[in-house]
Formats: sequence, C-alpha cells, structure tokens
Amino acid sequence: MRPTSLLRTRLFARFAVTLLLTAAVAAPSAGQDVLADFEEKTSVHVLDNGWTFIIVERPVAPVFSFATVVDVGGAQEVPGITGLAHMFEHMAFKGTPNIGTTDYEAEKKALEEVETAYIAYERARRDPHADAAEVERLHAAFKEKEEAAGEYIVANEFGDIVEREGGVGLNAFTNSDHTAYAYSLPANRVELFAFLESERFLHPVFREFYKERGVVQEERRMRAESQPIGRLIEQLLATAYIAHPYKQPVVGYMSDLQSFTATDAEAFYRKHYVPANMVTVVVGHVSAEKILPTIEKYFGRLPAGEKPETLRTVEPPQIAEKTVVLVDPSQPVYAETYHQPNILDPDQAVYKAIDDVLSNGRTSRLYRSLVRDKKIAAFSGSFSGFPGNKYPGLWLAFAVPAKDHTNEEVQAAIREELERLKTEPVSDGELKRFRTRAKADLLRQVRSNFGLAVQLGMYQSWYGDWREFFRDLDRIEKVTKEDIMRVATKTLTATNRTVGMIVTEEPGSGGETDAGDAE
Repeated sequence: MRPTSLLRTRLFARFAVTLLLTAAVAAPSAGQDVLADFEEKTSVHVLDNGWTFIIVERPVAPVFSFATVVDVGGAQEVPGITGLAHMFEHMAFKGTPNIGTTDYEAEKKALEEVETAYIAYERARRDPHADAAEVERLHAAFKEKEEAAGEYIVANEFGDIVEREGGVGLNAFTNSDHTAYAYSLPANRVELFAFLESERFLHPVFREFYKERGVVQEERRMRAESQPIGRLIEQLLATAYIAHPYKQPVVGYMSDLQSFTATDAEAFYRKHYVPANMVTVVVGHVSAEKILPTIEKYFGRLPAGEKPETLRTVEPPQIAEKTVVLVDPSQPVYAETYHQPNILDPDQAVYKAIDDVLSNGRTSRLYRSLVRDKKIAAFSGSFSGFPGNKYPGLWLAFAVPAKDHTNEEVQAAIREELERLKTEPVSDGELKRFRTRAKADLLRQVRSNFGLAVQLGMYQSWYGDWREFFRDLDRIEKVTKEDIMRVATKTLTATNRTVGMIVTEEPGSGGETDAGDAE
C-alpha cells in the first residue's frame, strides 16, 4: 500500500507551540531567539562516508520522527528517464535481501531473468521493423518470468514491520528538488529505525519493478492527463522553460514510464543515493550521545561516494511573452507566471511578502478585487517557488473565473493589482500582517516532529545549514515597502511572463472555440 499523507501526524505539545509563536511575534529578533533555543538541543554529525545527521532532542513524548532528504528530484532527470526519481521512491518500500522475500538467492536469479527478458522485449517493441508476432512472443516470455519472480515476494513486509513495531505516518514524496522519506517510531525503537532506513538504501531490491511502473503510469493518467489543471500545468511549465529540466513533469512523460528499466533505476540509484547526497533529521525523545553509536553502526555500512555534480544547464533569460491556450470541456482557468531567482537569493522573503499581500486570506488584494468586489472570480491566489526552489523557479498568479465571466476579465484584474505593487507602496497594515502571519506560519511547521524534520532536512540540502530555516524569520522582518516595489518592478514584466489558460470548449464546437485576446 502507498503511505498516507506526509505531515498529517500528532502535533507537538500545544503549550510549547503557543510560547514559541508568542515569542516569535513579539520579539524584535524572533529568528535569533527561536534559533538560539533550537541550537541548544540540536547537533550535526557527518559520518565518515559523508551522510549528514541532524539530531534535535525534544523530550516531550516518548516518540521520535525522522526524515531522510535526498538531494535528487525531477530536475536531475534527463530525457528518456523522466519520472525515475519518483519511481525509485516507490521502489524504496519494496524491501531488501532481508525484507520482502522468502528466498533471496532464488529471487535474485529470477529477477535477473526478468530484466533480461524485459530488455529483449523492449528492444523489439521499439524497433520499427520488428515482427509483431515476435514482439508478442517476447512480451509473453517477459510476463512469464515476472510471474515466476513474484513467487518469492512477501508483499508490504517493510511497511508491516514499521506498523507492527508502533510506527506511524510511513510516507515519502518526490518533487523537482528532493526525494524524502519519513515516519515516526516509539523512542525505544531507534535501532530498528537505523537498521530499516540504512538497509533499504544499502541493498534496495527492484522487485515488482514493472508492476509498480504501471502504478506510476496510472498516477500520471489521474494527475496529469485526466485533470484539466494537470494538463494545463504541464503545458505551462513546458512553455515557460525552454532549457532547464524544471520544464519536465516530476511524474514523468508517459513514453519514458513505458520504457525505462530496472537497470536504469539501479544506475540512477547508484549515482544519486550516495551518503554525501543525503541528510537525515531525527527529532524527538532521543539523546544524540546515546544514538550516535547506533547510527554509526548501521548507516556507516553504506560505501562513500562522490556527490553528483550540479546541473550544467541554466535557463536563459526569457525575452518574449508566451501564451499557451488549452481548449477543454472544463471550466475556464487563468494563470500567469514570471521567472524568479532561487531560494538563495536575498529577495526570497520579498516574494513571500508579495504572495501574502496578494493572496493570503480575505483581506488580500486579489480576493478583495476579483472575488469580493468585482465578483469575476470564484477563486484566486499566487505563490512562488514553482515547481522548485533549488534553481530559479516561477512566481505564479491564478484565478478561476466565476460563472459568465472570462479569462480576459480576470487577467485584466490581476494585472491591475500587479501594477499597483510597482507604483504604490503597500500599507503599514499589509506589511505588518505579512510579518505576523509569516512568522506564525513558519513556526506552525515545527509543531510536529515530522514537520520540523522535513523542513530542517530541506534547508540543510538547499543552504548547507539547517539554521537558515529559522533565519527566514529575520529575513521576513527586514522586508520593506520599497523592497516590494523594487522586486515587483524587476520581475513582473511582460517579457518575463508566460500565460496559461483553459478556454471552455462549447458543445459541438469541435475544439474551435475562440481563445480570445490573451492580452
């Protein structure tokens, strides 16, 4: 079974959170105050093989959570293997030579035969001159080998062990920047955690690879092909980017999902799942001094390897406005994106301020203008860091036109609000609300051990320092009205803009509905 939603777990003690929130909002240097508190109970340890561990001692309840964040996502894929980072996430739950099998030596031989049979079939399937009968014969031979290998499988044994030992929240996710794995266990199960988590990255077994690949294909059908928004987003990214792999869907293109092999997956694993590319954050009722020998014992088993080189491709500056129109039977949707810097840029907090002023709650400008006053949209909003933060991403504004209203109407209203950001300072109240809500939102993420583990792992991966998560508070405090006007003027320009919209196809139109003037 697939794990359930990642951060929906028990919250950290409400009393402690209330104190943190109160201190953060009231203190003149909230980030430093909260950081100082966490520094006292947080330690960083880098094993000889390069694996980084961050341990946060939080003895509130006799449990702990962890997150292993791997510095690999959809952005590390190349044409032909898109979707493979996400695919490996699925495979990481399939077990090891010691978990998930009745006889690994026999299964290993059977899996080798499966791969040989599949590669022969795939080579013939892609050969335009292949005999159809021969392709069918090779496919049948592959399925026969696959069925034989399945006789050795103990289904879901990895997850069953976790649940049997009191674990909850078993989950993982893949995005453009990272792949992460997380769950919680009772405090007396540290050794079990160390064994299971190190074992699945030391000896992953690609059992049921092609069946699971079919599961991922169905995910793509459901998320990207059957949903109008999914289809629009895929087209929007492919239009906004001309070079950088952020243009690729994390779930992968269907042709790649129908073609990449377990051999491809193993090569991807060996390149990216090296200790130097991994961070594990442990948060809860643990003692760093006591658990480090256990961590060294198990995680130290993985051989060292070089961290993969960074991407060479840099997205060139956009020099022309672009528009993509999807004619579809669904309701209209409007979106426009603008290229923005990556998370290391000093102006990242300013983009958060722009988002807050435009779309945070019923006092936000887009809601008041489009939804409340003009009543031309059923919903509107904006967000930054799409589809990722490690490399320069996109800032996006969007709206769903209300009944009997059009994309052109919401486009005009959105751009009116964007122009105001360039020419009029935001009010004192808007800036104050942004700072207060941003601080509360950031600290709300650390309510649960889960949430804190994931955030610290990602910030360690992005910045090389988990402390930057808390320093966001101080960056937020320093944002000024002039910063917002400056960044809006620099970023929200026509030549930096990509527009995407769904135009409703009228019954009987045959897809020829007039898209209207995108301007």
